[in-house]
Amino acid sequence: MRQFIQFLLKGFAILIITLVLLDILYTSVYMQSDSRTKIDYLYNSKDKKYDVVFLGSSRVNNHFVPKIFNDKGYKTFNFGLTRSRLEESALMLKLMVERNYKIDNLILQVDLNINTNDHSEAIRSLFMPYLHSSKTIRNHYENIDEYEKLLYIPFYRYMHYDARVGFREMYQTAIHKKTNALDNDGFYPLTKNERPMIPADLSKYSPKKNKSYEEIKKICKENNINLIAMTTPMCKETINMEYFNKINAVYPEIHRFENLVTEDEYFATCGHMNKKGAEKFTIEIFNRLFKTKTKS
Repeated sequence: MRQFIQFLLKGFAILIITLVLLDILYTSVYMQSDSRTKIDYLYNSKDKKYDVVFLGSSRVNNHFVPKIFNDKGYKTFNFGLTRSRLEESALMLKLMVERNYKIDNLILQVDLNINTNDHSEAIRSLFMPYLHSSKTIRNHYENIDEYEKLLYIPFYRYMHYDARVGFREMYQTAIHKKTNALDNDGFYPLTKNERPMIPADLSKYSPKKNKSYEEIKKICKENNINLIAMTTPMCKETINMEYFNKINAVYPEIHRFENLVTEDEYFATCGHMNKKGAEKFTIEIFNRLFKTKTKS
């Protein structure tokens, strides 16, 4: 019986050591990466200065063309993350502050993402490699149900989020295989158009007070960042455009641009503009809210 117990203890010790070593290996790989995702680029950079930063979901990632701003004398970057929600946008902004970014203007998409206080599991996973090294990330997630497991059980966060930060992603990060996430200063153009276009139905959406949006407003105020919250375009076939009126009933300060571009030729899907539409929209936003910088 004693030998059996010793065998179990040795097996358990080997397992724990293996998990600790794997955790160290995976984390060390991710800590030296800055070219596969916008999150690792952000975390592994510091002291950046931007005139304009764009934050939001795919409706930022596919809609704002930094080059148009850059050509007018501005330094900008599109930090939009497809599938993200306002919770992830808030954490991105917190990390920018942690990494000592200097930001003059934040353009934040607030439309379809304001109908929920929930998070994106897919995007949350991409922050996990930095959980131990970033106090900001720990504080942000300290109240989620699995927080203690993620923080204290070696390698648990990599097993739990294996689909996004597991072996395949770790290996591609280790060999420095780049993605297109940082191309075009973060803008990802959509080139394939859904035809016939399927109307987006907003009947199920209901704008409400959003704790992450409130956080973002507070962070911007504390760090002298000019926050420009706005809706972005939907195709003209969209069902229940009244939804956007309800947004302003909750947050009157949000700029309304859902009808700034409406023609089908500018849309890849009903809720996402194609490259031509993104360029038209970005030009319109710049002309309405900014001025070309004069060269000194």
